[in-house]
Amino acid sequence: MNLFRTSVLNGVAVLIKTITMFVLNKILAVYLGPTGYAAIGQFQNFIQMVTTFAGSAINTAVVKYTAEYHEDETKQRAVWKTAGSIVFLFSFVFAILILIFQKQLALYIFQSLKYQTIFIWFAIFLIFFNFNTLFLAILNGKKEILKLVLANIAGSLFALVITGVLAIKLQLYGALIALSIYQSIAFIVTLILCHRADWFEFSSLLGKIDLGITKKFASFILMALVSAICVPLSQMLIRAYLTQEFSLAYAGYWEAMIRLSTVYLLLVTTTLGVYYLPRLSELNAIDEIKKEVYLGYKFIFPLAVVGGICVFILRDWIINLLFSPSFAPMQDLFLWQMMGDALKIGSWILAYLMLSKAMTKLYICTEIIFTVSLIALTYICTQVFGFEGVSIAHLINYGLYWIVISLFIFKQLK
Repeated sequence: MNLFRTSVLNGVAVLIKTITMFVLNKILAVYLGPTGYAAIGQFQNFIQMVTTFAGSAINTAVVKYTAEYHEDETKQRAVWKTAGSIVFLFSFVFAILILIFQKQLALYIFQSLKYQTIFIWFAIFLIFFNFNTLFLAILNGKKEILKLVLANIAGSLFALVITGVLAIKLQLYGALIALSIYQSIAFIVTLILCHRADWFEFSSLLGKIDLGITKKFASFILMALVSAICVPLSQMLIRAYLTQEFSLAYAGYWEAMIRLSTVYLLLVTTTLGVYYLPRLSELNAIDEIKKEVYLGYKFIFPLAVVGGICVFILRDWIINLLFSPSFAPMQDLFLWQMMGDALKIGSWILAYLMLSKAMTKLYICTEIIFTVSLIALTYICTQVFGFEGVSIAHLINYGLYWIVISLFIFKQLK
């Protein structure tokens, strides 16, 4: 599976996901408004942290070792069995903890008990949520790109239908329920696709945990956990700061900007995950690794730049079409956000090399340092430039991040 074919197949899933997210953004903008966006962002960050701690932290390792052991199905099955057992155990534990502390979680995340029952929904569906992402990781590592594309399309359609209907009927409460359950429902489709593959066996998903494989997982788990803490926590802190410094509506404008960045960069980011991670995991020769990195900067990076330019030019039309006129203040963020997004993709091409080769110390140190710097830069830039400073901080932070990891990684590739 080469980069071009992977990009084409992945592009189909991305196109459908982009359309569904555009429609969904419009529904949420109309029925929830900027303040609703802020609440959704907080809950999504919570979901990201919990699902990672509850088992999805091993998914990068599953992709890597499934791809690395492509000639040895016995080793692959040992990887899946260990991963499945870990996911089952931790999902169960975290589901119990969420049920016990649902009241405290509601007060911390929403500052209200109105949405307490949301956590019951999430706890019940957590195990299916995590097994869905595990199966997607296995498909990715096996390079079953067509099945992976179909599974992702199913997930996008479920997200649109479930979130759209519940948001329209129940407003914010419905949207939060949808976030808790839609990926778990998509699990059914992913399971069917895996079951139809000749290499799939249920007996390979649960069983004795292999300590040797668990040790190999350790560095990836550690990297994923650090990322799961740093990224959502920084967003939650920045969102809380924007609410305090400006208003909850402005936190919603920033959340809308983040969502827009996620949508237009989908083809780039998913190609990195679907093609780059398993491909780099297979390679050991320095020359071959350099060739793949070069391809990334030749084909993937320009896509991010062109996408950012198009979004910036069409910003007024995008705000009115995808959101609503009430989101007009987010216009101040576009220039800096698009430039920062381009730098982010440029740095991520190298960051995926850190993941695939388990450069644990470098990954963890840079993740923590640049999370702290983003929060600090956000405070400094908003004090100097006002609301648009939040995106200026994003630009500066990823510029520095790219420089730093380039120095370290190119030194190791010599």
